[in-house]
Parts: sequence; structure tokens; C-alpha cells
Amino acid sequence: MTAPWDLPDFDDHEGVHLFRDRVSGLTAIIAVHSTALGPGAGGVRFWHYADRADAITDALRLSRGMSYKNAMAGLPMGGAKGVILADADRSKTPAMLEAFGKAIDSLGGRYVTAEDVGISEADMIAIARSTRHVSGLPVGEGAAGGDPGPLTAYGVYLGVKAAIAEATGKDGVAGVHVAIQGVGSVGGGLARYLAKDGARLTLADVNAERAQALADELGAVAVSADAIIGVEADLFSPNALGAILNEYSIPLLKASIVAGGANNQLATRADAARLHGRGILYAPDYVINAGGIINVALEYLGQGDRDEVNGRIEQIPGRLRTIWAESRASDRPAADVADSMAQKLIGRG
Repeated sequence: MTAPWDLPDFDDHEGVHLFRDRVSGLTAIIAVHSTALGPGAGGVRFWHYADRADAITDALRLSRGMSYKNAMAGLPMGGAKGVILADADRSKTPAMLEAFGKAIDSLGGRYVTAEDVGISEADMIAIARSTRHVSGLPVGEGAAGGDPGPLTAYGVYLGVKAAIAEATGKDGVAGVHVAIQGVGSVGGGLARYLAKDGARLTLADVNAERAQALADELGAVAVSADAIIGVEADLFSPNALGAILNEYSIPLLKASIVAGGANNQLATRADAARLHGRGILYAPDYVINAGGIINVALEYLGQGDRDEVNGRIEQIPGRLRTIWAESRASDRPAADVADSMAQKLIGRG
């Protein structure tokens, strides 16, 4: 097996930690990219990988993205990510989650975890039995914290509106056609916001029944997961798993804007140039989808209530406009501009 530091996505990570607990069946990875601004914050995902080496690549990419996301959101947090490797049956037990909590605790506060794909609030409670370095726990009404998905959706919605205004000059989204890939917590929340504003929606999800049910609810159209990227729309919004934008999929895009909540949407750095070369306006994923981490970071830091969280999230459109302005001025891809800004903030410029 290739060592983590020899993988293409290794980026001077401060630590790549592998954990195995035989009794509970836990196999997990925690990648800490940077603690320059504070403890590495990032969710933990529970996922089945056909090739376990892909889990390390995922952890490396996601943790780097969290460094950039937290820096660009103005949070005093570094970047890290956890991955719990699921078996083919995706069996998960409280003992496994508690063992993961012990793994977190062994890092002495260098990693703060929260929800990600495959993890629920109940799972976070189980993890918290073994460590205090947990955010996103259920909280009382009006407080920061809890499921980060709805707050991520709110930030993506604001970013989508900003992207439409940037690309078209339109004030609002009424009549704008948006193709949404993935209608879980984030994509589904985005769809509801946009439908309320009068957007025309085409939806897709690997769970076709979920996509159809939401389409029926909102008066939208549902298509297959394979077809969504080629839909003729004004904006394509990826809200599922990453690496969706690559040398094969980008030529299929018929939208002039890409803005969505999925992490690591670009398969390679070259894909940023491919979007830019086609004149497609791109909202860098870790900027537009920062709502969730703003929510859970402020909870962990004990700072602010829901109004404070919303106020921070509402700064996302301004950050995007700054990136797009520099992209135009320098004729550089928006993703490269954002990376440069984030690298400077964490002392790697």
C-alpha cells in the first residue's frame, strides 16, 4: 500500500492517524491538515469504500478542504476530517462510535468532530460519551449547534442567489432553472428555498424515490442521477459526493453556473481551469458550503446564538463576490483564487 505522504492529495498534512479497535470493529482514519488557526475541525463520515485506500485519499482531500473552509469563513479553527470505514452491510454500533470517540480523545484536542455523510445526531451523542471534542450535538431552541445540514443549505442558497446575480444580473431567482444533484439535507433544503422563490427545478438523487417525492412536493421535475449533469439549466448545483466535476463530466454541462454544497467537487486541480476555460462561473465549494461548519464551530467555541450564526453565514455571498472579482481581474479560475487566499490565511501562501 502506498504511504499517505506519497499520495497526490497529501499536502503537508500535520498528521494522518489510522485506528483499529478489534472488539467494536472500528476501522477509522483521522487526517489533520493544519492547526495553524486552531484545532482541526471537520466532520466524520461513515462510508463503505470498495478499495480502502480510497478512504485515505478522501480523508486527505476533505481535511485540506476543511482548512481552507474554516480559514475563509474567518473561524479560529484548523482543518481535519474523520472517516469511519463501513463494511458492505454498513453496520454501525454504539460501541464502534464510542471507540471512535476514544480515538479522537487520543489526539488531545487537535481534532474536533461533527456530523458528515452517514452520521446522525444520535451517533454524535454516542461519540461524545468518549470525548468532549464533539460539536453538532442536539441543542435547545435558539442556540447554535445541532444538525449542520440546514445551515449549510442556507449558506448554499445565499451563494446560489449571489452566483445568479453575478452571472446574469438578475435580482432574484424567479424563473431561473436550477438542476440539483442530491436532495438530502443540503440539496433538499436548497430546493425548498429556491422553490419558495419561484425557481424552476430539476432534481436527481441516487435514491430516485426521494427525488421524485421532493419533486412532487415542490412542483419540480425529477430525472435520473446519471442525467442531471447534462440538463439544460441556468445553474447546476452538486450536493452529493465529491469529484463530480472532471474531464469527462465538464464537457457535458449545459449550465453556465456551478454552485452547490458538495465537498471536493473538482476531481483534480486541472478541472478548475476546464470550468474557467468554458466561461462557467464556479462557486468554490468550501466557501459556499461553510454554513454547517460555522454553526458547529461557534457551538464548540461557546460563541453566539442562532442570530450570530446566521449573521456569519450571510457573509458568504460577499466572500464569493470578492473571489469572482479577482478571478475576472487576473483571468484565473475562481477555485485557484480561493485556494491562494486560503493558503495565505493558514500561513502557506
